[in-house]
Amino acid sequence: MYKNIFIVIVLVVAVLWLINFFHEDEMYNLHLEQLKQEYALQPVSSVDHSKLPALKKEFKTPQEVTAACISCHTERHKEIIASTHWNWERVAYIEGRGISVVGKKNVLNNFCIGSNANEQSCARCHIGFGMTNDQFDFNNANNVDCMVCHDNSEEYLKGNAMAGYPDRTVNLKNVAQHVGAPTKDDCGACHFYGGGGNNVKHGDLEYALLACDKNIDVHMAANGMNMSCISCHTAENHVMKGRLYSVSSENTNRAYCEDCHTNTPHFDDLLNRHTAKVACQTCHIPVYAKVNSTKMSWQWSEAGKLHDGKPYTEENEYGDHTYMSIKGKFEWAKNVIPDYIWFNGTADHYILGDTIKSKPVAMNTLNGSFDDKYSKIIPVKIHRGDQIFDLQTKMLIQPKLYAPQPGDSAFWEDFDWELAAKAGMERVGLPFSGDYDFIETVMFWPINHMVSPKEQSVGCAECHTRDEGRLVKLTGFYMPGRDRIWQIDLLGNLIVIMSVLTVVGHGIIRLIVKSKRQKLNIH
Repeated sequence: MYKNIFIVIVLVVAVLWLINFFHEDEMYNLHLEQLKQEYALQPVSSVDHSKLPALKKEFKTPQEVTAACISCHTERHKEIIASTHWNWERVAYIEGRGISVVGKKNVLNNFCIGSNANEQSCARCHIGFGMTNDQFDFNNANNVDCMVCHDNSEEYLKGNAMAGYPDRTVNLKNVAQHVGAPTKDDCGACHFYGGGGNNVKHGDLEYALLACDKNIDVHMAANGMNMSCISCHTAENHVMKGRLYSVSSENTNRAYCEDCHTNTPHFDDLLNRHTAKVACQTCHIPVYAKVNSTKMSWQWSEAGKLHDGKPYTEENEYGDHTYMSIKGKFEWAKNVIPDYIWFNGTADHYILGDTIKSKPVAMNTLNGSFDDKYSKIIPVKIHRGDQIFDLQTKMLIQPKLYAPQPGDSAFWEDFDWELAAKAGMERVGLPFSGDYDFIETVMFWPINHMVSPKEQSVGCAECHTRDEGRLVKLTGFYMPGRDRIWQIDLLGNLIVIMSVLTVVGHGIIRLIVKSKRQKLNIH
């Protein structure tokens, strides 16, 4: 009995020693700690705007605030007027098109379709005042809205369908005296609410990021780094770093994870080799729309239904609209696993006047392939829907959607697609045959935010598996653990069979030899 106890004790000690011998403590990432310290120090302005004489008066119009800003920041308005935030367009080279002008002025999407003929409503997210139609003066510095990006009072608010003017409740003097570097609230006022509501478009940008924990986003977490948008999206002369590929085409001035974390952020060399073909976001954003739902489909063809002659809405259990008479039928989702595509940083778009060449219509095409040395696998949200198009000209239609009151052909007031299509296409100078229908569309939105803690990163087996892994839709290349090459499989099977036969044959030979030796010993 004592002998057995002794053997058990020896085995336990041996196991504990082996565990201790082979255990490796996680290496301390000094580079990451350095980054944390760098971004933990928030810059403090040395200027108290409330003490400036130019800002101590009562302002009757927001243009007066802009004039006061320019009186000190004398040349800043020129930078704004040259920016895409102001112009809603940029000159870019697009593969297959050459040098083109692209932006919100002429690029369509499959949400609210486009800004043309709807400027007064869309201008709520323009950094200017007075955009009521296509005659807006983009050279008038007095119409630059400095407050929308630099408000630190948390009071500033654009009015609904007020052509970019602030809400009438805003105290212009108080806002003007409390300005500074753009905050998350400032950026989010537009970028969180694109498409008509919180988290509608992006899926990874919403107001929950204003006060979230690390499980939602490790960078913007209130109990973590609490980084602001401009920590990554820095600016020089009001040119923001980063590209939104719903309207951008070129692979320039992008914001990369590697800008801070380098190309070799891991201590594991195998993981570092992944960064050559796999974007950081692919592994570190396992799901998006973590707090509030995001819109996954929009059926414009269902719009226009009325109850007792009046528009109505329907909602799901989360308060998301599943139907609106003015917009149609929607589908929403939370905690969504992204789709994955190859992306080299360049894109194409459906531009007003393009002829439809395929179905579904790709509202934006993100270019890339395995063979393209600049391409990486990135996570995307795919938004699907349908929208109105001309059966004769084979062009998507820009309808007139907004008007302040009925009788002006706007669909949101008169619910007549033919009138809205005719008015909208007339505004953009394109023909309308009067013969229309609805066609399926698809749009791709890269997922870059809602980065999870490293412990929640995508595991190896979620991709390297034959059973419906995350990358099952990506073809044209070999992935270990997912793909089969019959020649290799055949060779492997032959090696296994030969190994088994060798072992069995060796065993049989030994038995025969042993049997013969026993017979010899007997005799």
